Amino acid sequence: MVMRNRMSVVGAAVIAVLALTIPSAEAASTPPAGFLPNAKRTPGATNGAVTQATIYRTICVRGYTTRIRPPESYTYALKRNQLASGYAYHGIMSTSFYEEDHLIALELGGAPRDPKNLWPEPYAGPYGAHVKDKLENRLHVLVCNGSMALRTAQHLIATNWYAAYLRYG
Repeated sequence: MVMRNRMSVVGAAVIAVLALTIPSAEAASTPPAGFLPNAKRTPGATNGAVTQATIYRTICVRGYTTRIRPPESYTYALKRNQLASGYAYHGIMSTSFYEEDHLIALELGGAPRDPKNLWPEPYAGPYGAHVKDKLENRLHVLVCNGSMALRTAQHLIATNWYAAYLRYG
């Protein structure tokens, strides 16, 4: 219990510092270093079973991502290894500060287990994981209603998800 409270205090302090040092979302089309994945380590990877021709049997079917999502034991171990190898925002090593996120979301045909599609994304601030989640949901709607091609959505989110958020979010 004491450790959990300490982690909460540490996490809250980190979030408060980030909120003071990060410019407003309107001020930049690219977030500070660390909020976008390292393109060499995490370029994104797609699931070969998901194509434009199969979206209505795969990603546009309710419950699809639940069936293919890797177990937390896999993503947690990968997150710890990535953080230990230098994939940490400002050296913050606490796993609770990050979500092990699919760069190309599962709901957009991202590869579920490929480390090239997974990275420790910070939760905090106006560039954090919760912001990217909103973009993923919006692009999913656009793909499934036929307003955007699957490949376009995958490209937008893989190259600079924040710029895509400013445009579509």
